[in-house]
Amino acid sequence: MNQLRVAVYRDLRRIAEQVGFVWARCEGSHNIFIHPDGRRIVIPNHGSQVIVRPLVRKLIRDMGLTREEYHQLLDR
Repeated sequence: MNQLRVAVYRDLRRIAEQVGFVWARCEGSHNIFIHPDGRRIVIPNHGSQVIVRPLVRKLIRDMGLTREEYHQLLDR
């Protein structure tokens, strides 16, 4: 699969939690997740609106995932 698949907040939150991130707080519509090793990611919650590809690419890189791992977790 060549093209990165987009996702909604609910799916990205599930993936972040599967790789060890824990929800810390919410500032407006932005949810902050923290990993036990200190990494932080911010996932915007805009309901059922999809997160754009550049942001999804940054989030999976910040989570330490490859594109293939991301797609596998998204399919679960």
